[in-house]
Amino acid sequence: MKHPLRAAGAVIIGVIALALMAGIHSVAAHHSTTMFDYSSKLTVDGTGKELRWVNPHVSLLIFGTTQANDEPTDWLLETTSPSVLVRLGWSRTSLKPGDRVRAQINPLRDTEQHGGTLDTVTLVESGKTFGTNNREQERPNLD
Repeated sequence: MKHPLRAAGAVIIGVIALALMAGIHSVAAHHSTTMFDYSSKLTVDGTGKELRWVNPHVSLLIFGTTQANDEPTDWLLETTSPSVLVRLGWSRTSLKPGDRVRAQINPLRDTEQHGGTLDTVTLVESGKTFGTNNREQERPNLD
């Protein structure tokens, strides 16, 4: 005869395993990128204010403009995860506050907001360019 506590333990372990698998699926689902206009490219020239090196997305804050005569404003640019950026040659110190930068971005669809997804950023002084490969990171979910 089976012991009732063993049977209950097996059920609890099964429920925990299912919960963990469900959690892994939700993390993989992530969020949509439809807020970005991938048919449009902008160049933001300005000064780096902050590189936020955090999961799930590193972001870059630039005080800059897309037009030479416009008043500069803050642009918040989303990238991919720190681990992907490291594989692409980035580090948490690649960009420092005060660096003059030129960023190629896909802007937000809401043109009232100053933001987008970063494609490349170039340090003006050295000419070094860092890419993000954002669109390719999403590609498996687009097919």
